[in-house]
Amino acid sequence: MSMKEKCRLKPNQLTRICDADCFYFDSTADLEPLRGIIGQERAVDALDFGFRVNRKGYNIYIAGIGGTGRNSYAHSIADKMARTMKIPSDWVYVYNFKKPNKPKAISFDAGDAVYFKRDIENAMKQLKKELPLVFVSTEYEIKKNKIFKKFQHENKEIINNLNSIAKKFGFIFKDSEQGLVTIPLVDNRPLTQEEYEKLTEEQLSKLKELSEKLDFETLGAFNELREVEEKFNEYIRNLDAEIGRVSVNSALKNLIEKYRANSAVAEYIKDFEEDIVDNIDNFKKNNKKNVAQTLIPQAKPSESFFNRYNINLFIDNSDIKYAPIVNETNPTFYNILGAIEYKSEMGMLKTDFMQIKVGALHLANGGFLIINVKEILAQPFAWETLKRALKTEAINIENINTLTGNVVSSSLKPESIPLKLKVILVGDMNVFHALYNFDDDFNKLFKIMADFDVEMDRTEDSVYKMAQFIATHCEREELRHFSKTGVARLLEYSSRLADHQNKLSTRFNKIVEVLYEADAWAEIENKFIITEEEVEKAIQQKECRYNKYEEKLNEMIEDGTLLIDFEGKKTGQINGLAVMGTGEYSFGKPSRITVSTYRGKPGIISIEREIKKSGSIHAKGIMILSGYLGAKYAQEEPMSLAVSISFEQNYSTIDGDSASSTELFAILSSISGIAIKQYIAVTGSVNQKGEIQPIGGVNEKIEGFYDICYTKGLTGSQGVIIPKQNLKNLMLKKEVIKAVEENKFHIYAIEHVDEGIEILTDMPAGVKNQVDEYPKGTINYLVTEKLREIATNKSK
Repeated sequence: MSMKEKCRLKPNQLTRICDADCFYFDSTADLEPLRGIIGQERAVDALDFGFRVNRKGYNIYIAGIGGTGRNSYAHSIADKMARTMKIPSDWVYVYNFKKPNKPKAISFDAGDAVYFKRDIENAMKQLKKELPLVFVSTEYEIKKNKIFKKFQHENKEIINNLNSIAKKFGFIFKDSEQGLVTIPLVDNRPLTQEEYEKLTEEQLSKLKELSEKLDFETLGAFNELREVEEKFNEYIRNLDAEIGRVSVNSALKNLIEKYRANSAVAEYIKDFEEDIVDNIDNFKKNNKKNVAQTLIPQAKPSESFFNRYNINLFIDNSDIKYAPIVNETNPTFYNILGAIEYKSEMGMLKTDFMQIKVGALHLANGGFLIINVKEILAQPFAWETLKRALKTEAINIENINTLTGNVVSSSLKPESIPLKLKVILVGDMNVFHALYNFDDDFNKLFKIMADFDVEMDRTEDSVYKMAQFIATHCEREELRHFSKTGVARLLEYSSRLADHQNKLSTRFNKIVEVLYEADAWAEIENKFIITEEEVEKAIQQKECRYNKYEEKLNEMIEDGTLLIDFEGKKTGQINGLAVMGTGEYSFGKPSRITVSTYRGKPGIISIEREIKKSGSIHAKGIMILSGYLGAKYAQEEPMSLAVSISFEQNYSTIDGDSASSTELFAILSSISGIAIKQYIAVTGSVNQKGEIQPIGGVNEKIEGFYDICYTKGLTGSQGVIIPKQNLKNLMLKKEVIKAVEENKFHIYAIEHVDEGIEILTDMPAGVKNQVDEYPKGTINYLVTEKLREIATNKSK
């Protein structure tokens, strides 16, 4: 059997068909809905454990690419756990009567805070209504007048004493709006304004001198008058407090009894009562000055004064049925931590405890907070703020300016709220490793990692569950149901996404997209059930929307702009295969690789590497080729051959080693002088022992070369050489498989360089005989002889 026949693949090796006849159902309408998630046993176990551990630091990091169900499953399991947990406490912020810039936080059982707020508001309405009436009552007026009469008597005695002293100096004291003022006497009567204006400078000077003496003489009497006034004011304050306390206590006694068990509330009500009593004047209907207060102007209280008695209902859990689940989609500093807002009044920014606003940590407290890790890392201060809250187990609302060191106007420092929740970060493995390696706090705070895989084993159970997944989505999204042939085609598509015959993709978003689009095609064609035909059309149309770049490249190859040979044989030239893509869509593209060999400094020159248009993996592949050639052909004499390799018409950076075997075949062709078939393209990595290693994108590479050959015209000799290890990855399109069945196209799977070179040249590679030489008529013999010839000529 020739090497070509030995390595040629049969059609049944090129894909794994899903037989619809094996299904016991006719359509997905016959299936029960799926419960749970498919193919993520490791991640599910990790999440289940992480949700059940209620210890500090056991927060969860969910790793995986988008579309694997990580977000939806995290929310579903959080919802399941939340239903078994108690509803967390309500919280309010209240005015701190002793330290106004430090509002107090008070907790209540779930649903009770709103009643407390209502109770305080009702009490305030009652006090605002009743207190002004108390201070115009007969009882109050009697007690007040009694004090006033006593003060008036004492005040009159002091004023009489002042006047007796004043008369000695020719003055008299009179009451005015400014208080007591001195007026000069003339003939025992007060001097008029006209008479005063007619006084001479000498008379005015004398009056001034007498007035100064009078001031000195009456200093003690005025002090006595002030003491009497202060004593009177104190009596009035005490009376107001006494009268007010009775009314305030009467209004609050039910609240005191109702909230006696809550020490924080009891303390607040006590301070609340004391503050009202201390500021009782603000509750009086009219704030008129009395006779005794002529020296002390009184200010009308501002309406903003009463804001201190409001209640900031900060967290109200009265409407939730179980522990909260918060999915914060915009995790900024303020959205995470909460904020203290400001209002502009008269050109100034002002704030109070009523402007303290809730954050995601508050809303999720006692439950679960789900955050996309890339989103929170992109927000200034948000990540550090979250970590600080988790470390301290407390939520301290801060102004961001305090963190940046900027000077701000007076602000608040609300009392912290205890934090007890589980944070679920959703991200990928790259971010996980970066945080684990460079953030010392990360592994202490996120001790559970749930890794969502992109594929699962294709077993009878997973196939059935995938059919259930399709059925569930049809029901939930009100789509048409899929026939069993439609389900079978979707399962084949899932294996293609996984690039594995024995796997199914867990990138469910890709499957769902096909569900939606197949349903749309069924609607267009007026079908009531979705079959294989609609699924196939959805897949093809999806590709068609993204393959413009592929078609342009194929056109350039067809019209000769890109130089690719598909016929004949050439020395030192071969068609390699690369995968290109536009993100959503990937495709294979042939690329001409040429090799020149000549006498010179030993070594392989990669033109791409020399001009810095190749990556490190490609550079490694070139060095492996040097190792292989040296080990195989330079055991007796050193190689005196220079090798130059180039990817023709390539103007972008290349990387990877999937073309290393291709390059090696071209090198062997150039050294031996034996031409290579240009109608067979090659892909595969090689190691220093000549073994062919698997590569990625094998389906795209085969299909890409097939499309070009089909356009040029299938000759029956064209084909592709791939690594044998990639057999399990083959999930080729039907048209490629059909061409193989009809012997119009061929796919060869090889394990060693020697197999590939024989297929490409129809000449055996050759194995050393008993005298340690390669037999004539083999590639290895020609290569050895050529190298020996170059070495001999060099020595001469």
